[in-house]
Amino acid sequence: MTRKLYYTSSKTSQWDTKIQQIFEDNGFYYIILEETAFYPEGGGQPSDTGSIEGITVLDVTKSEDGNILHKLECRPGSEFVHCELNWERRFDHMQQHSGQHLLSAVCRELFDAHTVSFHLGTENITIDIIAPQWTEEHTIATEKQVNQYIYENRKLLTYFVTKEQIQALPVVKMPKVSENIRIVEIKGIEYNPCGGTHVEQTGEIGLIKILKTEKQKEHTRLYFKCGLRALNDFSDSLNVLSALSTKFNTGRKEIINRVEKLEDDYKQLASTHEKLKLENAKFLADSLLENNGDGFISHIFEDSSLKELQFLSATMVQKEKVLVLFASYKEQKILLAHSGSSSIHCGQYFKETLSSYNGKGGGNEKSAQAGFASQNDLMAFYEFTAEQIRSKFGHDE
Repeated sequence: MTRKLYYTSSKTSQWDTKIQQIFEDNGFYYIILEETAFYPEGGGQPSDTGSIEGITVLDVTKSEDGNILHKLECRPGSEFVHCELNWERRFDHMQQHSGQHLLSAVCRELFDAHTVSFHLGTENITIDIIAPQWTEEHTIATEKQVNQYIYENRKLLTYFVTKEQIQALPVVKMPKVSENIRIVEIKGIEYNPCGGTHVEQTGEIGLIKILKTEKQKEHTRLYFKCGLRALNDFSDSLNVLSALSTKFNTGRKEIINRVEKLEDDYKQLASTHEKLKLENAKFLADSLLENNGDGFISHIFEDSSLKELQFLSATMVQKEKVLVLFASYKEQKILLAHSGSSSIHCGQYFKETLSSYNGKGGGNEKSAQAGFASQNDLMAFYEFTAEQIRSKFGHDE
C-alpha cells in the first residue's frame, strides 16, 4: 500500500520514490508509487497536480482497494522517479480547506448554524449552513470572530484515532468509516473527522473574507475566500475602484455618489427621449395617415425597432380606422395591427402564412408580430401580405 505523505507531512513538495505498479487504460498510464504526496480528490477538496519524472500528472484518484492512482499521458522511463508537487495549488487548497473548517466552527459557535455542504472550486468557495435567517449582522460578527482566531495563530493538529477513541472526543459529527479515522483538531475550537490537507497554524490561513450570502431554501450559502485568494480578490477590487476613482476624478468613497448622479442624469435623459419619441411618433403618424386612402398603410423602416413600430401603430389605430403593416429592416421583424375595424384576424393570418417564409411569431385578433431568419424572407412575406391585404381587405372598413 502506498505511503501517504500528505497525511504525515502536508508541506512535502518534492520527493524521490519507486514505482510499484503501472497499467494502461484508454491510452493513459496509471502509476502507483511506494509513497506519494499527491492528494486524490475527495472530501470537497480537488486533487493535486504536478509531475513525475517531468511528466505532467493529469489526475490523482483513489481506487476501490485504497491505492492512489496517478494519471499520466506517457510511461516514465525509470523505476525510480522524482516527483514534484504544484505547491501553489496545494497551499491554496490547504488555506481554503482549513479556512472552511474555521469558518464552519465559528458559525456553529456564534449562531448554532451547522454546515451541511462544502465546495472548493477554482473561483468560488462556499459552505451551506442551516440558517434560514441570516443577516448582514451575522456576517459581520462571523467574519470578525473567524479572523480573530487567525490572529491568535491556533495550532491545527492531525492524527488518527480508533473507533473507541473517537467516542471520547467532542467531534463535529461522527464519521462514516470505522477504521483509519483521521481527526483535524483546531486547538480550543473543534475536533473534525477529515481526510484533507491542512495548514499547521491558523495564522497560515492569512485571512477570511465573506464575499456574499444567498438563500438556499432553509439553508444559507456563504461565499468566501481565504489567504492568497482573498488578497488577490482585494487587489482586483482595488484596481477597479482606483480606475473608477480616476475616471470620475474623485475619491473612492465618493464613487457611489457619482454613480447615483449618473443614474439620475440617465433617467432624466431617458424621460426626455421618451417624450421626443412620443412627439415624433405623433408627427409620423399624421404624416402616414395623410395617405390613408383605402384604410391600409404599409411602410418599411430601416432603423426603427419593433417596440417603436408598436408605439407608432398604436398611435395610428387610435386616430383612425386603419390597418397597418410595418417592417423593421434592422430587426427583421414585421407588425400587423388595427383597432378592430378590419375583418382580418392578425394572429390567425400569421399562423397560417408565416411558416412558408421561415417566420416565427403570433398575436391576437388586433395585433401580431413576427421575426424572420433573413431579410429576404422578411421582404418576401411583407410584399406577399401587402398584396393579399390590398386585394382582399383593402376597402374593408
